[in-house]
Amino acid sequence: MQTPELLTDSDAAGPQTWVRKKLPEVTLAFWIMKIAATTLGETAGDLFAQTLKLGYFLTTIALFLIFVVTLVVQLRSRRYNPFFYWTVILSTSMAGTTMSDFMNRDASAKFLTGGATSLGWGPQGLGLGYPTGAAILISLLIAIFLVWKSTGLTFSIRDIVTFRAEALFWAAILVSNTLGTSAGDFLSDSSGLGYAGGALLVGGLLAVLVVLMRVPAVPNVLLFWIAFVLTRPLGATAGDFLTKPLAKGGLDLGTAGSSAVLLAVLVGLMGYAQVQERRNAAPKEEAPAGVS
Repeated sequence: MQTPELLTDSDAAGPQTWVRKKLPEVTLAFWIMKIAATTLGETAGDLFAQTLKLGYFLTTIALFLIFVVTLVVQLRSRRYNPFFYWTVILSTSMAGTTMSDFMNRDASAKFLTGGATSLGWGPQGLGLGYPTGAAILISLLIAIFLVWKSTGLTFSIRDIVTFRAEALFWAAILVSNTLGTSAGDFLSDSSGLGYAGGALLVGGLLAVLVVLMRVPAVPNVLLFWIAFVLTRPLGATAGDFLTKPLAKGGLDLGTAGSSAVLLAVLVGLMGYAQVQERRNAAPKEEAPAGVS
């Protein structure tokens, strides 16, 4: 991943001031880490809510608080740090998993593990269903983008350097990851495609987006946000495929084992990204007086 310095829009007409980027470059490595983080978010969210029987309600509150803590660390950081950034992505994925489950599901036996008759403490789920839950989340996401557009700030991840733009970015990320979870669970549980079929469908849609990148009339920023939403159901279906019982079409690897393996993979990728970031940043430590 490369993280070049850049000038803000306000610098274009005035003195040139170097600003460190806060977010990563969108490369193949970015998408691999995104899918790994969202898959881990699915398995870890299910681990806390279902396997450990904390329930959707309490787990959502706990994971949302973790999201807030990781977000504060990211927002206070002066420059892009892979560990900070991907920890927030992971926390939004975990919180998005249980937020979606709490909105869409109820305490019926279909969603419980090991023959359990209840799921943790507090409300067991609102039972809105996937269509209603998705409609609410789509409306929230559209509202965020409308507010974002009204500010005049850029939607391009490469050029997000201000606090306000980054706050809007993370609001959109949290809602999009929750929406993606709802879409993935619908494909896995209700569409009849199953886990593997749902993953193949989403993978096919992502392939279409790759082709559209070569179409000049289609903005890359639009494709980025569509892909960002779609990689979440890909992670959700992949996570379900790893953890669900064989009778339901999964591999029955369990939420704990799958989460441990995925966490090791993600931490390894984060470490690699950190090394690459330091290598790329080293020549830029001596910032030129003018733009080169």
